[in-house]
Amino acid sequence: MPLLPRYGEAALADLLPSVLAALGVPGELDVLGLPPARRYCVLLVDALGWNLLRAHPAQAPFLTSLTGRAITAGTPTTTATSLASLGTGLPPGKHGIVGYTSRVPGGDGLFNALKWDPPLDPSTYQPYPSLFDRAVRAGIATTVIGQSSFRDTGLTRAAMGGPFRAANTYGQRVAAAVEGSSGAAPSLVYVYDGDLDYTGHQHGCRSAAWRYQLAMVDRFAEQLYDELPAGTVLLVTADHGMVDVEPDRRVDVDDVPALREGVALVAGEARFRHVYGVPGAAAGDIAAAWRSVLGERAAVLTRTEAVGAGWFGAVESRVTERLGDVVVSVHGDCAVERRSVFPVETRLRGLHGALSEDELLVPLLAGEA
Repeated sequence: MPLLPRYGEAALADLLPSVLAALGVPGELDVLGLPPARRYCVLLVDALGWNLLRAHPAQAPFLTSLTGRAITAGTPTTTATSLASLGTGLPPGKHGIVGYTSRVPGGDGLFNALKWDPPLDPSTYQPYPSLFDRAVRAGIATTVIGQSSFRDTGLTRAAMGGPFRAANTYGQRVAAAVEGSSGAAPSLVYVYDGDLDYTGHQHGCRSAAWRYQLAMVDRFAEQLYDELPAGTVLLVTADHGMVDVEPDRRVDVDDVPALREGVALVAGEARFRHVYGVPGAAAGDIAAAWRSVLGERAAVLTRTEAVGAGWFGAVESRVTERLGDVVVSVHGDCAVERRSVFPVETRLRGLHGALSEDELLVPLLAGEA
């Protein structure tokens, strides 16, 4: 059975509210029990799952030396959803970025939240202020550090906000983080690194390439820690984990008529699917058909069941239609593809999105410079 995100207790959405509380911002709640400090630097390593990190201590001696524990991402375990939860402090059911792809509100096409295509108004699609903007208003010197291609994108505007600093290399990220942490005012610096995720997708998270990349991430994190001003607390976390799925373990919707019966649109990604029915189709019938095909390889719930189970946290009415009439979280060594719509997925070795332990659990590591 799938795990459940620990919204409000130990989830990625709880991290920045806890940081702001630790920085002394009034009205914020530190549910994670972070130490009070004047400077915080948060490093998010895309796809650094808790189980993956624990399985590779030789490649990550610095990271594994930090004080750490597991927290959860949200549902689904994918970058767009997790970054929105991190940046807003809200579960997906409130911020509304409910997957890599989902149905366009009021339409019948796909919305890609990473590419922000079609270009919906970010402030309408996700109307809540970011925690970085709240930090700025509270007098915290705030810096959001990411690749130059992320500047002013729909996802950055919807999920992050705050003053953005472009940094495309490890050296640039360290320099920008040190600069952002070196003023007289209390500071919050956020650094994103996506190379481990890219390597895992291309080669798998059990590959030599992934292990070498983890070693590079570890050295980067150590250098960042060493260069931060004294008294800065470094936190290291991730947006999701990853699993490898062999080609012969994958189910293609295009090959199985039962998976298309009554279905208008399949969204999400290969480890977590939003399934939208045609008008008049019963969600229970679609769910039953998907269960009959996938069996114990997936948890298949109607939207009502998934909301009731707490998969997405509290769900606002404007977000409800974005969720599939049926949602599917895949277990174990399996994935659900649709090559006619998502051809790139068929070429990816490492995948994520589901509510397995390997994908849902992410590290929360801490060290004071």
